Amino acid sequence: MTQNNTIKFRKAEISDKDIIWEIIQQSIERRRIDGSTQWQNGYPNEQTVESDIAKNFGFVFTVNDEIAVYVALIFNDEPAYSTIDGAWLTNGEFVVIHRVAVSERFAGQGLAKKLFDVIEDYVKSQNVHSIKVDTNFDNYAMLKILENKGYIYCGEVLLNSGMRKAFEKVLI
Repeated sequence: MTQNNTIKFRKAEISDKDIIWEIIQQSIERRRIDGSTQWQNGYPNEQTVESDIAKNFGFVFTVNDEIAVYVALIFNDEPAYSTIDGAWLTNGEFVVIHRVAVSERFAGQGLAKKLFDVIEDYVKSQNVHSIKVDTNFDNYAMLKILENKGYIYCGEVLLNSGMRKAFEKVLI
């Protein structure tokens, strides 16, 4: 990626749905090829994307107006997080990061790491100081990003698709 690229972070719009769904399908396949069991059971699906957009959870990271990364950001609402085998760092308001998916065209360019920085700035701008996220035990790429970005392992949470490693980062 060159320095001349215009990178933007914005809410997803319903007109973005087909591109977002294509990117998620690429990520589902990438996880399968990597040997991960995450996202291999029909979730997330196209209805998940529609719901994210309708509820204003869906966000896109664009490079020169082309969608490069999709993410769902959910404020204070993840029922699965109310029970954790372990302990969260905080009990106040939080944002959950779900469904991070990078387009094949932009894979390997460090955009997911950059996305986490942008999310932190966005969350702070909303006066929220906690980000919570979970991932599969075999999603090594995401585990590495979380470690590099200073997320603290808090324990395990049970989602519909099974147990997930849960992390939190307190923003200052």
